[in-house]
Amino acid sequence: MKYSFSYLICLEFLGFRFSGWQKQKNAKTLHDMVDKSLSFVFEDFDFKTIGVGRTDAKVSANTYYLQLFRNSEIDELQFLKSLNSNFSPDFRAVSVKKVPTSFNVINAPKIKEYHYYFSFGDKNHPFAAPFMINIDFNLDIDSMKKAAKLFEGEHYFHKYCTKPSEHTVFKRVIDGCEIVENDILTASFFPEVSYVLKVRGKGFLRYQIRLMMATLFEVGKGNLDLNFIEKSLKEDNDRMFMRNIAPSSGLQLHALDLEL
Repeated sequence: MKYSFSYLICLEFLGFRFSGWQKQKNAKTLHDMVDKSLSFVFEDFDFKTIGVGRTDAKVSANTYYLQLFRNSEIDELQFLKSLNSNFSPDFRAVSVKKVPTSFNVINAPKIKEYHYYFSFGDKNHPFAAPFMINIDFNLDIDSMKKAAKLFEGEHYFHKYCTKPSEHTVFKRVIDGCEIVENDILTASFFPEVSYVLKVRGKGFLRYQIRLMMATLFEVGKGNLDLNFIEKSLKEDNDRMFMRNIAPSSGLQLHALDLEL
């Protein structure tokens, strides 16, 4: 069906209670909840929505884009207010902007910045579970910081991807990768000290960042060294993906720079 109008909606969401973005049978997904909320706003299902990309179960987003198609114009300010009124507390619409119907949010050039929040040592307060994970081990953060920087640049990420297709491109560029002390997410129930892995680039493979994070944890535990990281990113790596994957709840799509 061809629609006459198109709008770009910027969302924030807490993904802890959901099975990711993509609609699935017998699962509570973010896309399902967004469409359900929109059906109350419009009092019908005469619309179509496309998300900027998939997210894993329990992954949250500080910035996420949704493209909405309709056959009638909307009052953007009133729509934004109505959508937030109908959203559950897990969601918030930040902005809405009219875009050409020819615009494709999936194919639009974009830079993504993911954050992975973690702490180590004493077990976290349970309230922290939706935002960061805890490692019951005394991690060597300095070694992890050095290892994270090795991911920057152009490398071959065969070992940091699961279930690739025959068309998957493993040669990718990471614009920035660093571990710093967390001063972004704060709460009284967070540990006194926590950390965040920041990764920035144009595109990432399936589970890539969670596999990178799990590998960095192994560096912090002393099970892997910097030489292993360097070899794993070369073209002649063994192409067997890393078996350890970090839990999804620590991951957040923090920023998304979209070219209109």
